[in-house]
Amino acid sequence: MSVSLERELRSLLKTGKAYLGVKQTLKALMHGAAKLVIIAENIPPEYRARIQYYAKLSQTPIIVFKGTSVDLGLIIGKPFRVSAIAVIDEGSSRILELAEGA
Repeated sequence: MSVSLERELRSLLKTGKAYLGVKQTLKALMHGAAKLVIIAENIPPEYRARIQYYAKLSQTPIIVFKGTSVDLGLIIGKPFRVSAIAVIDEGSSRILELAEGA
């Protein structure tokens, strides 16, 4: 895969628009605003189930990040855990290509 998730996440946050966190991600899914959802591998099961349910209803692809919420937060330069990210506008990143390949 030529597109790196870590690199595209950084590009997304610099040039695009994304919501961080489970509550914001669920809100974006319920309003049909999310184009893609990225969740950490260790997201609590009840949150994973709710996100998967609303993603299925809105036909939004999900990428499971191979790492913990701490790792996901560090990659995007945040000093806290990030369990879920909703991509609203990809900006100049090619992150949506990863969803097509998943």
